[in-house]
Amino acid sequence: MIASGARASTEHSFITWDGVELFYRAWLPATPRLKALVLFHRGHEHSGRFQEMVDLLGLEDFSIFAWDARGHGRSPGERGYAESFSCLVKDADAFVEHVCSHYRIPMKNTGILAVSVGAVVIAAWVHDYAPPIRVLVLGSPALRVKLYVPFALFFLRLQLMVQGKAFVQSYVKAKMLTHDPKECETYANDTLITRSIAVNILIGMHDTATRLLADASAILPPTLVLTSGKDWVVKIPPQRRFFSRLPSPQKQMQEYPGYFHDLFHELGRGEPIAKSREFILQSFASSYSPLSLAGGERNRPELERLSEMLSPLSLMWWFWGAQRLFLKTIGRLSKGVQVGWRYGFDSGESLDHVYQNKAQGITPLGRLIDAIYLSSPGWKGIRQRKVHLKTLLHRAIEQVHQAGHPVHLLDVATGGGRYVLETMRESSEIPMSAVLRDWSESNVEAVTRLAGEFGLTNVSVMKGDAFDRQSLASNYPRPSIAIVSGLYELFPDNRMVARSLLGISEALADAGYLIYTNQPWHPQLEMIARVLDNREGKPWVMRCRAQAEMDELVRAAGFTKLDMLIDEQGIFTVSLAQRRNGS
Repeated sequence: MIASGARASTEHSFITWDGVELFYRAWLPATPRLKALVLFHRGHEHSGRFQEMVDLLGLEDFSIFAWDARGHGRSPGERGYAESFSCLVKDADAFVEHVCSHYRIPMKNTGILAVSVGAVVIAAWVHDYAPPIRVLVLGSPALRVKLYVPFALFFLRLQLMVQGKAFVQSYVKAKMLTHDPKECETYANDTLITRSIAVNILIGMHDTATRLLADASAILPPTLVLTSGKDWVVKIPPQRRFFSRLPSPQKQMQEYPGYFHDLFHELGRGEPIAKSREFILQSFASSYSPLSLAGGERNRPELERLSEMLSPLSLMWWFWGAQRLFLKTIGRLSKGVQVGWRYGFDSGESLDHVYQNKAQGITPLGRLIDAIYLSSPGWKGIRQRKVHLKTLLHRAIEQVHQAGHPVHLLDVATGGGRYVLETMRESSEIPMSAVLRDWSESNVEAVTRLAGEFGLTNVSVMKGDAFDRQSLASNYPRPSIAIVSGLYELFPDNRMVARSLLGISEALADAGYLIYTNQPWHPQLEMIARVLDNREGKPWVMRCRAQAEMDELVRAAGFTKLDMLIDEQGIFTVSLAQRRNGS
């Protein structure tokens, strides 16, 4: 055990992203230091369960914080429920942001320790939001829960489809968590522990963990993974697979043979707590030096694999070929498929059909195919991306207007331009102008027509190259808000992206805003590359960038990131950044 005096906690609350007030505890040092450790409890539990751990860690010069997740402990909400698993991830983002802003602790001086379900929430947050934290400790991460009933996941999905909202009682008893009889008794008698969990959270955690396992190389901070050797609750092999794919040279994995799932309340809990303390202090002892992904090498093997032609002798050549043949023939009854083959499935014309989200086609079969086409995960994410784009664009317009500056918009690759023109029409009470550029002549003509239909006379539409730095920098009047949406995802070369961002930075007025999108992950990369064509008539091979990689490129161009929104599947992000004065 680590000798340390008891630290008293204070009770607080913060307002999360959707206006809900969540409870948290803080263990503050007598003399405030600019170092923080934020704790995230396992499923069913609450922040009060961390008191002994805080004492044993003995991090006397750290401010330590722990929340009660929504639906848990003293936070509001139906017990064990949230609207989605991504809702919990957004809560975690809001909580850490609150800690850093309210207590004036830089994110780079903040460490995270999370357990079980909380570990998956935090791994998703680090993957999706790319916060520049100093260190990450994950205890018994619930990347795969042991569901002892055959086909349990299938039946849970079916139950969710039928009922809409459903709950399952936890099969986990205290004796499955720890060998310590006192801790078993405490757990069993704790009235703040939530005994049920919502089915949508269980499924959402499983699906989120699937992409974390596939894309763990996007999780950059120094990471310690602690594993319970005799875990009745979660599976150990996925934890090992996750750890093996982490890119940080400062990573460690420690397994504790014979320990049950809740290793921080086990009989020998002093050992994993001491290991956590050691790893945290080591990470803080060295200067903050995040890994760089700007070279674009992280997923180059995947990109090369998808770019290679399959052999006609392989089963996969026939599998994908059959899908392509279907879309080339019967699939053309669908308007969306027609537009995709004519202009490219990544074209502005194709996206405009997706945005409208109205099944169209020749014959009822064509409309059915179009409805299925429009309901694909990627297109759902695209429509949510539009919602997020308009949300952040409205916010930027309001901020520029309230600051007393003229509102001039620049969209460097506008595509169909619908999201910008709709936003301008919705904010018609604010004087503004816009320059909308695109490389495609057909897009320029379509945007001009749409602006006319909307009655917008303050819009200039022109042909332009989004990667021509000099052309971008020469825009006049200098825009106060620049938008680059759905563009960089189509080009694998980071040098092109950097050149474009520098041109935008040079074009923007001082303290101007940049709204940019990113695609850190996609569940159908293989199908898209093997079946669909891009705007050039070539296989549509996507370049997924880690959010940390995209943010690094934006930072290098002279911007400070302010906010980010992401869809529930983690496919598309939309970020708001501000140009640093003097950049």
